[in-house]
Amino acid sequence: MPDFSIEAVNLTKKYGNFTALSDLNLKLEGTKCVGFLGPNGAGKTTTLKIFTDMVRATSGRALINGLDSHKDKKTALSSCGALIEVPEIYPSLTPREALTMIAEIRGVPASERKSSITKVLEKVKMAEWMGKKVGKFSKGMKQRINIAAALIGDPHVLLLDEPTSGLDPRGMSEVREIIKDLKSESRLIFMSSHILSEVSEICDEVAMIDHGRLLAYGKINDIVSKFSGKDESVIEITVTKDLSTVTLNRIRALDGVSSIRALGPRRIDIKLVGGPSKQEKLLEKLVEMKIGLIVFRPAASALEETYLNMFKESV
Repeated sequence: MPDFSIEAVNLTKKYGNFTALSDLNLKLEGTKCVGFLGPNGAGKTTTLKIFTDMVRATSGRALINGLDSHKDKKTALSSCGALIEVPEIYPSLTPREALTMIAEIRGVPASERKSSITKVLEKVKMAEWMGKKVGKFSKGMKQRINIAAALIGDPHVLLLDEPTSGLDPRGMSEVREIIKDLKSESRLIFMSSHILSEVSEICDEVAMIDHGRLLAYGKINDIVSKFSGKDESVIEITVTKDLSTVTLNRIRALDGVSSIRALGPRRIDIKLVGGPSKQEKLLEKLVEMKIGLIVFRPAASALEETYLNMFKESV
């Protein structure tokens, strides 16, 4: 596994009497997508800005691949791409022109800029628009260009601050598919979001903060089991062929399954009594049934319930 990492070490940020971050300690390693959750004002954007050295920490350190992003900014950020808040691109520029400037700033050799720009625009499905002026683009198209900008230089680490914020349903879906594709390319992605269904769909793990303090970090299944307040979980599965009544009854009879709810002919929610070990056994049994299982993840409703339990005083 590639040795990519993001680490906050006793990270603190104060604005006068207001403490945005308070001794935050968090280490992410490997290649995966980690969701960054918390209510408004919890410190998510501040954390991401400190990692990119857009904001200076009051104390503590922000490390990218073991390098301090403030003291050794150029080297640390050379392997990192970031999309923080909603950057604007000059409307009179084309994607080719805007990305050429970014490639030059990032030190991409002149001989490689054209191919690098074409490659990232193809990743975000905007290659056919590279010669059109950005001012004519929709919000979703602009956001895809912003993601392309973050990918210039082929970074190993990506920091994304609410990448689907403000987009219509189609734009949100397009950006989510791009992030899913990026996950398959051996990158470490740290993504803040307020959309819990989005986190359930895309992320492998979640880190939750409130008032600048880390409350929980781990795999979504484990977080849901630990903090839901119940000895049960809800698992969403998707299969490649319609689920018959006979198959549904077989699933309903599996150990630990208390109920199932149809979401469509090929998607169901399974309410399961027990912790991670029960989930593991359920997965094994579903694979053995040869029903074409392609998705097995915590249901968005389960993560939402856990979130509301944890942040009931803040939400």
